[in-house]
Amino acid sequence: MSEQRVYAESDPGRGALELRADCTNCFGLCCVALAFTASADFAMDKDAGQPCPNLQADFRCGIHQRLRPQGFQGCTVYDCFGAGQQISQVTYAGQDWRQAPDTSRQMFALLPVVRQLHELLWYLTEALELERARALHGDLRGALTRIERLAQGSPDELLALDVAAHRQDVNALFLRTSELVRAGVTKGAEGAKGGKGKKGGKKKDRRGADLIGANLKGADLHGADLRGAYLIGADLRGADLRVADLIGADFRDADLSGADLAGSFFLTQSQLNAAKGDAGTRLPPALTRPSHW
Repeated sequence: MSEQRVYAESDPGRGALELRADCTNCFGLCCVALAFTASADFAMDKDAGQPCPNLQADFRCGIHQRLRPQGFQGCTVYDCFGAGQQISQVTYAGQDWRQAPDTSRQMFALLPVVRQLHELLWYLTEALELERARALHGDLRGALTRIERLAQGSPDELLALDVAAHRQDVNALFLRTSELVRAGVTKGAEGAKGGKGKKGGKKKDRRGADLIGANLKGADLHGADLRGAYLIGADLRGADLRVADLIGADFRDADLSGADLAGSFFLTQSQLNAAKGDAGTRLPPALTRPSHW
């Protein structure tokens, strides 16, 4: 497991928040708060607010090591970005929903709110690590401080947030970051190929593209914009995804065997967990090779 991604807070006395899930310090919130439907991802139906039958008294999963063979692949893909332990240990100061059932509904409602804020913090922290985005580092730091303060709010303050509005504001910064980081790569590609990649004429701008099941084996997607692209079941074996913007790209069952994602950015662990890969897949240093690859 790679190190926890953290960001420095403006108040050094409060410590740094972890932006990876730490289930040992969470009250199994995702196992209760979230609903799921019997499908290829889940072996059964479960309503929101209903504890999963696999959740034990100590808030640990009874089949954690067997989730995929037991039909709970969806659980292995979910990532709260550290929101679970933040709510459990900070917002509610270690008082769990079994001890205080009157607050359970509120606690469960907070999970998607804080998760979205922590996801923004994950991307902001990564953006601040990108040298080519240095011109935006001041704006990015300001946004990080603002979102961090929101994430530390009281339950009532958090539930009153217009998270979509905050996401929209920060997303504008992510778009500018992406343009700066990919500028050198895409400019070179346009000069050589009229805006297309080297292999197979693949366009560099594939934002939101429907590439479900696409044959992209060995494709040159170096510096490509794949924000929100649908790559479900796509064949990306040996593809070059260096310096590609992968925010929100759907990699469910995509084959990344031998693909080069080193230097790609805005990629999350949950995206990798949803995909297929092998020992030859090159990953960014902040992410971990999924155990099922």
